[in-house]
Amino acid sequence: MNSLFRHLVAKGEKPNPQYIASERRLRDRPIIDARHLTKVYRMEAVEVVALCDVSLVVYEGEFISIMGPSGSGKSTMLHILGALDQPTSGEYYLDGIDLAKLKDRELAAIRNRKIGFVFQNFNLLPRTSALRQVELPLIYAGAADRTRRAREALEAVGLGDRVYHRPNELSGGEQQRVAIARAIVTNPAIVLADEPTGNLDSRSGIEVLKIFQKMNRERGITTIFVTHDTFVARHTNRIVMLRDGQIVADRIVPNPYKAGSVDRPSQDAALQAIFNLTAGPRSAKAHPA
Repeated sequence: MNSLFRHLVAKGEKPNPQYIASERRLRDRPIIDARHLTKVYRMEAVEVVALCDVSLVVYEGEFISIMGPSGSGKSTMLHILGALDQPTSGEYYLDGIDLAKLKDRELAAIRNRKIGFVFQNFNLLPRTSALRQVELPLIYAGAADRTRRAREALEAVGLGDRVYHRPNELSGGEQQRVAIARAIVTNPAIVLADEPTGNLDSRSGIEVLKIFQKMNRERGITTIFVTHDTFVARHTNRIVMLRDGQIVADRIVPNPYKAGSVDRPSQDAALQAIFNLTAGPRSAKAHPA
């Protein structure tokens, strides 16, 4: 993958963080509007720049992947977009709210109501039923009618007959589906998924991808994958690539894979295919300097 990043830069792909959507998208509402984000970690006398002047706009209903090699800034980007961390400088608006100005308690409320998280390791409580797992975000939010909403979320991911099962009674794919139901039960503005198929076998991974595609297509849920897997990214509609804390490419995928319809190719071949399909001039700046 690193060789392909070097190939892109050699071809003139300069680190340019801006993205211009189609005319239709420009009439839509931005869910994520990140402007000139920089994140610097200070360890005694050493400064590590994890993100450098990154700007990103994600519109309502988009399904995108953020990719990059180890150390590219993917995890830092995930933490900032998920309101788990704040940038050293820059602005970040989530659903119109400037998160950079919020205190810890306010950020916790935003995470609960506006963001659904799906993790590689599922993060389920070991002795708790699927129904109760999905109810937890609603309990923290003080929401009413929690049991009905949790059941509906589990039914939406195909687990209506597993509501009382505990994690040790579920397969890996079923556990991840519980995690997805937990992520969507509050009707969040975005769902952030960190390597959502990373701990699953091929069949279960495809089933999870089908659920994400269905939720995005039928319910319009704005979804962001953070992944190193080019095959998984090829199932999304747009790919943002990070390298050394900067965005080096931001491309629409014109013909995303339909989950279950395509066999997995080699990673380099899949990534090269994306850029062959999306070759064209880079966009102008989306934000004023």
